[in-house]
Amino acid sequence: MKLYSIKKGGNPQIKSWQKLLIISVIVIIGASLILRQIYVRNLRPVSDLKRTVLVTIPDGASAQEISQQLSQKGLIRASWAFDWYVRSHNALSKLQAGTYSLRPTQSVPEIVQALTHGKVFTDLVRISPGLRLEQIRSDLISSGFEAEKVDAALKPELYAGHPALADKPASANLEGYLYPESFQRTANTKPETIIKQSLDEMNKHLTADIKAAFAKQGLKVHQGVILASIVEQEVNNLADKPIVAQVFLRRFHQSMQLGSDVTAFYGAIINDQPTSVSYDSPYNTRLHSGLPPGPISNVSAASLKAVAFPADSDYLYFVAGDGEDQGKTYFSHTLAEHEALTAQHCKTLCQ
Repeated sequence: MKLYSIKKGGNPQIKSWQKLLIISVIVIIGASLILRQIYVRNLRPVSDLKRTVLVTIPDGASAQEISQQLSQKGLIRASWAFDWYVRSHNALSKLQAGTYSLRPTQSVPEIVQALTHGKVFTDLVRISPGLRLEQIRSDLISSGFEAEKVDAALKPELYAGHPALADKPASANLEGYLYPESFQRTANTKPETIIKQSLDEMNKHLTADIKAAFAKQGLKVHQGVILASIVEQEVNNLADKPIVAQVFLRRFHQSMQLGSDVTAFYGAIINDQPTSVSYDSPYNTRLHSGLPPGPISNVSAASLKAVAFPADSDYLYFVAGDGEDQGKTYFSHTLAEHEALTAQHCKTLCQ
């Protein structure tokens, strides 16, 4: 009877073990599903805030070090989820050092995509043509460089021996020599790197042919840069630049005052005075003969070429039109012609 009972009803201990196993499996599956949901949720973007955060990944950084930095900057929800994703997708060895521009709106897969494909952050720092050194300084600061570091980077002694500065007087600053161009920048770029790249560009345009042409015009290289900066400020039309350069060169060689308004303005500006053609400074070529002491802005290739290869003309005067004539330059041979053209075409600016 005892044996029959066992066969019929089974071992109660075995049934308990089976129930426990089933319950355990159910708990494990349930926990796995919950953990999976938590994991997936932590792969989602942190927020919908449209801001960018710069993150620099050093060489040899571990996944844990990277995840901690991303978490501290508010770019991921959980460090462990980032680590898990990287390892489960065999992306650990593919993470690349560099500076990245990331957003809280990016998911972990999107962030890992950026980090493994080396989509490093670059920005363009632009030095525009026709800018004074002080304006370039302000633009560099506006681009995110610290003012103190920009001031240090603009010291000419840092670039002693640079070929672009070979003919610059030792006592002169970098005015006129920072070539206008756009330069790539990362979060690690120093302002002196941008300055050096700008000088490199200037050197590319101060070619042997340009220097030889300056000499043919009776100018030293520094004088050529000075005159090119005046041309840069006086006229925008590319076709007019060689003619304006011809006017100034002819006046210069005839020992006439250049009579450039923009040189007078520059002298006033650097002395914190209202712009005026009557402000007396060494830069005012309406009051003083010869070239000003230095360049009054940076220069473009077109202005350098205009001075090196001026137009084959013999004008002594020019005036820029205003109103309906804005953008047009009128040239003349005599003072009487010049005054007539000024009265006709420059009714506002020339008053």
